[in-house]
Amino acid sequence: MHRDAGHVSRNDVGGTVHGPVIQAGAVHGDVHVHAAAAARDVPWQLPPGARVIGRAAEVAALEARRVRALRAGRGTLAAVSGLGGVGKTAVALSWLHGLRPEYPDGQLYADLGAHSPTGPADPQEVAGRFLRALGVPPERVPGTFAERVALYRSLTGGRRLVVLLDDAASAGQVRPLQGAGLSVVVVTSRSRLGGLVVDGGSALNLEPLAGEAAVELLGATLADDRVAAQPEAARSLVELCAGLPLAVRVIGARLAARPRRGLAAMHSALAEERGRLAALSIPGDDHDVRASLDVSYRGLPSRAARLYRLLGVHPGPEFSGAAASAALGDEAGPPLDDLLDANLLTEVGEDRHRLHDLVRLHASDTAEAREPAAERAAALRRVIDHYLAGATRAEEIVDPQHRTLPRDYGPGPRFPPHVGDDSPGALDWLERELANLMAVIRRARPAGVPTAAWQTADAMWPHFIRRKSYEHGRAAHEEGLAAARELGDVAAQCRMLTSGGLVELDSGGHARALEMFEEAAGLFRGAGDALGQARTLNYRGLAHQRLGDAGRAAGLFARAAAELPAAGDVRAGGLARLNLADVALAGGRPEAATEDAEAALAVLREVGDAYNAARAGTLLGHAFLERGLPERAEGHLTTALAALRDCGADYETARAVAGTAALAEHRGAPEEARIRFREALDLYAAAGRADSPEAEAVRERLRRPADG
Repeated sequence: MHRDAGHVSRNDVGGTVHGPVIQAGAVHGDVHVHAAAAARDVPWQLPPGARVIGRAAEVAALEARRVRALRAGRGTLAAVSGLGGVGKTAVALSWLHGLRPEYPDGQLYADLGAHSPTGPADPQEVAGRFLRALGVPPERVPGTFAERVALYRSLTGGRRLVVLLDDAASAGQVRPLQGAGLSVVVVTSRSRLGGLVVDGGSALNLEPLAGEAAVELLGATLADDRVAAQPEAARSLVELCAGLPLAVRVIGARLAARPRRGLAAMHSALAEERGRLAALSIPGDDHDVRASLDVSYRGLPSRAARLYRLLGVHPGPEFSGAAASAALGDEAGPPLDDLLDANLLTEVGEDRHRLHDLVRLHASDTAEAREPAAERAAALRRVIDHYLAGATRAEEIVDPQHRTLPRDYGPGPRFPPHVGDDSPGALDWLERELANLMAVIRRARPAGVPTAAWQTADAMWPHFIRRKSYEHGRAAHEEGLAAARELGDVAAQCRMLTSGGLVELDSGGHARALEMFEEAAGLFRGAGDALGQARTLNYRGLAHQRLGDAGRAAGLFARAAAELPAAGDVRAGGLARLNLADVALAGGRPEAATEDAEAALAVLREVGDAYNAARAGTLLGHAFLERGLPERAEGHLTTALAALRDCGADYETARAVAGTAALAEHRGAPEEARIRFREALDLYAAAGRADSPEAEAVRERLRRPADG
């Protein structure tokens, strides 16, 4: 027996051992142990790394976890997951290559082939490859899986290695290959491998690149001056790639092959959604965004695959679990989890999900290829009904008197949204779903359901007014009016004209509002609808008031106050009295304002219109203050303020708060008054009315000396 690679002490038990050691019972024949050969068996298998851009935070997170594990005397197990093409392997390689000085015993790499055409790699075969890389002669590699794993753990237990297990299919495939000791093991996968976290590993999910990082990646891929020379075009281009590194690199490679082509030309090629995925490929190369997404799609269970396809017809960017269930026509919880685990879906909040822009296009294309047209249309109608029902329920909570026309979503969707239980909650739901509701309005008419376009716009009206979402309100009513005209529905046209006119009026478009109200009056007159025509008196009066013609406004309000109750709309008659009170107060006639406001308050309370009753209370409070009767003003202002805060109406709340500030001045409490005036000013700003005459009056009060 030759011991030419080190020595063993002569002590039979407890001796110190230096260098390679072989334990044996009986030894037959020569045994050769060579230190030089062992050194040559150090494997360096990691593929070359590419420059990684915009991932400093992710690499730092991996390094921080490694340091913590090392201090605790443990190895590191990190699972890096993300959408196909997001750069999982690139991030892992960037980090692991930098660890080579601290892990001198080698690097092991295996492509686990989760989405390989031949199926995932067999961990028994991978374990055999790793053993051979670590110096075990092929004939000494154990035949059974359990023996290979045991030997692998023995060999790695005393070494400092890095191991990259790329494209893993499952935690079960990975576990036998983790090894032992202080090694660093990184697993990449398109799926979120929660089982590895249970095993003590850490999870890092990669998201697409932020805008500037994606622009930098495009510049690095092009390696010329086009990005620097055309920064806006570069930003627009990477936006169409939605920050997916694979897509950015593909575009960069295509542009690099065309050095005289400007970025704007490539932007034009990508701008049309229908052809975008086809443009994000390099002919004859495996860098292809559609192919990458196809791989992920093929790995889905059947119900998750169908949900994925039907989410392609969802009109907006985000959705709740209930909206996904509406698209599927069945409970979507488990298939949603499958899509999340496959990183085809991103959680953006509690019960809020989002498809990456390119994933959404892929889902839509896949639905068109694999779902019959009737199934796609039925799914879209279920989704439209879901949002229309939700908006209608929110409308009922915020403004119970607003809806006067029927809604056509049948007996109710199977998976209705929960929109909250009070006015602020319902308004928050409308705000949260605003992009989806606007998308429904735009999609409904081309999809053959124009009724849903104007009805959804109508249901959203309280949100447009209370939250001052004027641009959306204008766009919604324009589309709703076009849908109503297409239908030839006069009642719907008048509704879009009057509701849309109120949005114009509230946003400062007074002349346009008057045009819309007068057009509605003409339609009502032509249809012989006396009640509808009488209602436009109020609207036209408001427009003339805002245009500065208080006398003409008062005349129209007086006619409305007389004609509306006689025509059957007592509530609208009460609103006409409220409008008369407003004109009187602005004209310096607080006694007349008091009379009209008291009449309006009585009617609006009787019909259960809490919001407008609170408006009447605020106006009545201001009238009593003008008359020098603060003790009578206080009760009205306090009651109105409480109701308006519950409604989430910033503008009207500001008017009530300003009234309570004036009350504080009357009581000789200037500091309290200033605090309340500042609150009123903040509310006017929140309502988008910072430049209104009311806000300027508050600023004037604040400019006065505190004792003035």
